[in-house]
Amino acid sequence: MTKKRICVFCSSCNYLDKSYYEAAEEFGRLIAKNGFDMVYGGSSLGMMWACANMVKQNGGNIYGVMPQKLHDMGVYTDECVNLTITPCMRTRKAKMDELSDCVVALAGGFGTLEELSEMIVQKQLGYNNKPVVLLNTNGFYDKLIEFFNHIITENFANECASNLYYIAQTPAKAVDYFLNYDYSAPSVSKEEIYARKHPHCRR
Repeated sequence: MTKKRICVFCSSCNYLDKSYYEAAEEFGRLIAKNGFDMVYGGSSLGMMWACANMVKQNGGNIYGVMPQKLHDMGVYTDECVNLTITPCMRTRKAKMDELSDCVVALAGGFGTLEELSEMIVQKQLGYNNKPVVLLNTNGFYDKLIEFFNHIITENFANECASNLYYIAQTPAKAVDYFLNYDYSAPSVSKEEIYARKHPHCRR
């Protein structure tokens, strides 16, 4: 049976509070121990490497995807079972999507926010049914979640949109969600996308 791969979006910064690196390490350890591999940006820096390194140390495989410009800066690692070099950031995101079965956003900056938003929209429009998780270490995503709720309240998304993603307060909760998720593909109609109230909304 092919192992499922979790696409991890997060910071490559080396100057964060240590609790963020600890959460990334714990998440990496747990996904490997629970039979997942990891897809990520291929970096040897920050939370990205903290997570990937623990996956590797605990018997999982890591698949890196990096644009040529960053590769030329030498911030990649040789520890990936496969490192794909893409022409740009847009093709990088597409490749990461192609390689993965699940998506998680750990704490991160503008790049993480862009990646997360694209994956939520992909799911919203029915291009896939991948589980999308925000790992809310230290309440990092509280304000973003508040804004997502504001989008729904103001009818810029229907009231079922909050079911497109899951908020996990701990690495263990995130992994449990992936383990228990229904991966069957959805059939999304125009009415379901554009209705004020999604016909199958659980709210």
